Amino acid sequence: MKRRSFIKSTSATAVSMPFLLNGLNIGVLPRSSFFKLLNPDNDKVLVIIQLQGGNDGLNMVLPLDKYENLANARANILIPENEALQLVPETGLHPAMTGLKSLFDDAKLTIVHSAGYPDQNRSHFRSTDIWTSGSASDEFVNTGWLGRYFLTKYPGYPTGYPNVEVPDPVAITMSSLTSETCQGTISNYSLAITDPFALSALNTGQDGQLPDTPYGYELEFLRGAIAQTNAYTDVILGAAKHGANRVTYPAGNTNPLANQLRNVALLISGGLQTKVYVCNLGGFDTHAAQVVAGSPTTGTHATLMSRLSEAISLFQEDLKQLGLEERVVGMTFSEFGRQIASNFSDGTDHGTAAPLLVFGSCVYPGFVGENPEIAATLTNQEGVAMQNDFRDVYGSILMDWFDVEESEIRELLYEDFQHLPIVKPCSSSKTDDLKSSEISVEMDIFPNPFVENTLVRFKSEKEYVKLSLYDVRGQELEVLCNKTLDAGEHKIELNGSRLATGNYYLRLQLSGRQKTKMVARI
Repeated sequence: MKRRSFIKSTSATAVSMPFLLNGLNIGVLPRSSFFKLLNPDNDKVLVIIQLQGGNDGLNMVLPLDKYENLANARANILIPENEALQLVPETGLHPAMTGLKSLFDDAKLTIVHSAGYPDQNRSHFRSTDIWTSGSASDEFVNTGWLGRYFLTKYPGYPTGYPNVEVPDPVAITMSSLTSETCQGTISNYSLAITDPFALSALNTGQDGQLPDTPYGYELEFLRGAIAQTNAYTDVILGAAKHGANRVTYPAGNTNPLANQLRNVALLISGGLQTKVYVCNLGGFDTHAAQVVAGSPTTGTHATLMSRLSEAISLFQEDLKQLGLEERVVGMTFSEFGRQIASNFSDGTDHGTAAPLLVFGSCVYPGFVGENPEIAATLTNQEGVAMQNDFRDVYGSILMDWFDVEESEIRELLYEDFQHLPIVKPCSSSKTDDLKSSEISVEMDIFPNPFVENTLVRFKSEKEYVKLSLYDVRGQELEVLCNKTLDAGEHKIELNGSRLATGNYYLRLQLSGRQKTKMVARI
């Protein structure tokens, strides 16, 4: 059995068993002892919610200023404009998301527009690999983006863990399988649990000398993993018993995500010092029956939006009443968005970028980026163009939440990392969004539409500039500029004579700012 497979299949079933490590009985260490070991400057928690299947971002965050063209593209599934939950005049939420609307109004929600990556892959499996590994689309990486971060913080793991300094699990996946976001080079840094009160013991087997063979090495690893899992389980159960929830979550399994977040709040309030929790909500692969025919505000996607909104808003209120709001930031992600045009089955097919949500009391509320552009006439299989690289979201959270140096972010994720204004100091009294002038980018394209050539005009400081041309499937076709430019106005020509007629997108990246704009060849 492979080590990763073993951890995935067994960590969800462990139960308490005293485990001696350097003379310390982890299984019976009092919780009061744990608190003495805490570093008050390093108690931040990140909660990740994976929306499995590819979320239709245009049906979640509604670009109200693009409704005329959206009505041409997806009339059978489009939420009526008068039923949108308006956030600002140009943007609304799905009407089922009243909880998230309240969070937005309370300055506890950031919407990152059009998150994705260059050369979008529309396979569920491959794109999920890309998002969980934090890699480029042409890289095949066996570690998760958080797993690589944990490698720098917890060297040698799993050997020597738990210990006095790190008595609690590093990460927890609220599922029967561990999340690949936390995969390290040797093992996964997360334990998989579904219910902290319903854990069962793992049999450690018989003691005895092991043969000096590959079988013996694997058996030794299994014994160590079992002992470690059982030790962590006792800690988890202790935290669950000491924890509490201050709000009422939906009964039964009517909202699986709410159940997961309820347990996360319970464990945090019980003193567990786990750094990352990964939750999930499935069902987003809505090729058919995304809405009820003739009733776009109802159906599969409406149910998912309601569950997501309810779960996050209850969790945030729970944290507030528990006095834990300033310790926790949460975010969502999905492997891709859906195509702009709906299909004839009242659904949507695999697309490109989609909005990503970041929530908590320590976020810059509002928006990162702008509503996506929607053409009056779409090219076949056109998706939402990427504005923000998802790795910039990951890196910005690592920098501003876990105090990781920017140079380290570039090593963990990618060299072209750009910091985004998402997480703010919790002590800050600033509750409004960053001024648009602080992060806005002006870019003009003329003529647009064009026949043969067009000119791209923009201004920059003396800074790094990258200008790329993308097709409607998110593939990077050409890099027109990739260097540091002097301060001032710049003009770059796009020779489009080789391009087929249709829609394209130009993405301009400056230092910490970006702009995506549609261009059409006729």
